[in-house]
Amino acid sequence: MLDACRTRWLDEPHAWALLERDRVVAANAGARELGVEPGLRRSGADALAPQACLIERDRRAEQALFDQAALATLAYTPYSAQYEDHTLLMEVQASLRLFGGPRRLLRRLQADVAACGVQARAAMAPTAHGAWLLARHAGRRPARHVLQRATLARRLDALPCALLPQARAVQDWLEGIACANLGQLRRLPRAGLARRSSPALLHALDQAYQPDGPPALAWFVPPARYQARAELIERLEHLQAVQAVIERLLQGLYRWLAASRLAVRSLLIELEHERGRHARAPTTLHLALAEPAWRHEHLQGPLQEHCSRLPWGGPVAGVRLRTLELAEQPAVCGQLFPEPGSAPADYRRLLDLLRARLGPEGVLGPQGRADHRPEQANLWGPLPPQAALPGTASGRGPGPAGAAAPPSLAFPASLPAAGERPFWLLAEPIPLALHRHKPVYGTPLTLLRGPERIESGWWSGHYVKRDYFIAQDAGAARYWIFRERRLEAARWFLHGLFG
Repeated sequence: MLDACRTRWLDEPHAWALLERDRVVAANAGARELGVEPGLRRSGADALAPQACLIERDRRAEQALFDQAALATLAYTPYSAQYEDHTLLMEVQASLRLFGGPRRLLRRLQADVAACGVQARAAMAPTAHGAWLLARHAGRRPARHVLQRATLARRLDALPCALLPQARAVQDWLEGIACANLGQLRRLPRAGLARRSSPALLHALDQAYQPDGPPALAWFVPPARYQARAELIERLEHLQAVQAVIERLLQGLYRWLAASRLAVRSLLIELEHERGRHARAPTTLHLALAEPAWRHEHLQGPLQEHCSRLPWGGPVAGVRLRTLELAEQPAVCGQLFPEPGSAPADYRRLLDLLRARLGPEGVLGPQGRADHRPEQANLWGPLPPQAALPGTASGRGPGPAGAAAPPSLAFPASLPAAGERPFWLLAEPIPLALHRHKPVYGTPLTLLRGPERIESGWWSGHYVKRDYFIAQDAGAARYWIFRERRLEAARWFLHGLFG
């Protein structure tokens, strides 16, 4: 059980009060010392404590914060439910051993929920409603964990009756008969208690001490798409401060990706500027990734580079983040000792970083074109955001054996079938001399294979009519040469080198 019903400002020493429909609905200790109590009107609160800070309640923002806390708990159990009074109930029986026992699990839960901007009061018990009551009574004391039902009964007996919402309607009657705690309430005759209160009170007691079965809870399900918005109290004038707000929104995105077992391929970040008469269009940052990302280390580098190149559009009043394209998280590497940087995903993340630092036009890759002429079929152009690696069907990584592919890009399947091609194609063919009717490149070349005739391009003004051969010199180095057939006297040219 995790009680996330109070945010940080409620425990600050300064006077703060929360307003809803012009009435105070919550006040911290500093405001209560000045006489500000729930139910007081705004005018009365201003008169009693003019120095107090009055905040209008935003239920949508509260629910968004509550959802963030629920997402954080899904890292420990898939069975987490949002309960009344901003409470989270979790089934953690199967997670105790995995996370090192109840104490460590509670500490980690509280730390993760605190990272969402919420102060949590946590408790653990054999029953869900028992843990809920213990957490509501915990206050500032450390988290409680009770593992035995007998111990839970002793702890619950000492709790005041007012903790049960069903007992508040008959609180005056209970005080009149000197019934102050749950132990005394449980010892009252059940038939008489049911007549004077309601069956719901008896049911709540039974659920806390010894339920008949597991509670009927609606387990929290992450939304299908993630979007978040940060409304800023003050306008941000510096890009570093905006990056800190973006990083805070990304923390929620990471929790959502981990809970949904998804990865993001592209996302959109909007920086909202002035509104009203001097309204300006938001500055947008579209981040497209070659490799799906779901962790901080995956997005940190490309995002920082993109933000550093982002034009400053003026003071920022709000930041909005939403996912555009998603993918499933890839399977964990099956190798016992994977070599760092050898996976195809590492190459694609490097491309993401280079593209963000140098710009889309600054990172080029080989691009094939359906043309028989080698110098026209092999071109260089900007890499698409999701470039496939050779040996993979969809650019998602190596096959079952886990073999890594080389850091190059596959040519499209539309290229015509051809013979053996060299790894290195020269930008311009080099004329070769002849010695005893043999082409010479350092030493006389011996023809090993060929000819492969290529005759094309008559429609474009670059007509080629060549016979290609694979040749070898005296040192066993192989070359790709051709004989030009359009000339009166046959001439030989070197066009490529084999590795």
